[in-house]
Amino acid sequence: MTHAFSAFSFTVSKTLNFGASAVRGSLNLGLNLSRECLVRSIRMENGNCTLKGANNESRGALVVFEGLDRSGKTSQCGRLLSYLEGLGHSVELWRFPDRSTSVGQMISAYLTNKSQLDDHTIHLLFSANRWDKRSLMETKLKAGTTLIVDRYSYSGVAFSSAKGLDFEWCKAPEIGLIAPDLVVYLDIPAEKAAERGGYGGERYEQLEFQRKVAQHYKLLEDSSWEIVDACQTLEVVEKQVKEIVLEHVTTCQKGKALSSLWSC
Repeated sequence: MTHAFSAFSFTVSKTLNFGASAVRGSLNLGLNLSRECLVRSIRMENGNCTLKGANNESRGALVVFEGLDRSGKTSQCGRLLSYLEGLGHSVELWRFPDRSTSVGQMISAYLTNKSQLDDHTIHLLFSANRWDKRSLMETKLKAGTTLIVDRYSYSGVAFSSAKGLDFEWCKAPEIGLIAPDLVVYLDIPAEKAAERGGYGGERYEQLEFQRKVAQHYKLLEDSSWEIVDACQTLEVVEKQVKEIVLEHVTTCQKGKALSSLWSC
């Protein structure tokens, strides 16, 4: 992981200082080093290893919501937040990209078609945005706070690889982030999602592209995933999500070591 993340950090640093055109020469180096690390990353069923020094003490759960655009992630995250708060749990809702940071603002400009960036560059910026919060995420979880996260590394890999970038290259910068305890994937055909209000407002909300994203999401499924039919009513989906999530929150409270994403 050290080599991969060093290469990733170097590339993002150059991106922020010199722009997309300046990072092309470093991408090949990052790809080669990342692949060396990735060979070691698929050892367990889901490729996640226990964090060094982690123990089985009580902690918060890391619950990630994934799915196509307009699949209902934001609505379900908000409802789950209210539900867990009502039960007395310490819980926070996070969203990626975090558009409040300097990197997040660059991403936001790109997503709203106000700027143009190389596909490799924007992928690394998305990853950097997640790494910005990695330390705080670990601290919060260990302190007993459950984190509901609207999009995570899986989105980054699925969307970028759907654009034609190498799948393994896309995964490499994510190695070493905190692994979710649960990934709730809201499953909906791209055609159905396109019928929902507000569709088409951002760069990636294009029907054919969303179909490709769905195919690449399937390559990322592992034992941490629970797939929920998002074509059902909001209330039915909410009920299913509550039942699934509460089980994992309880497990983490009883004691479960944190894991590192795709790191062994």
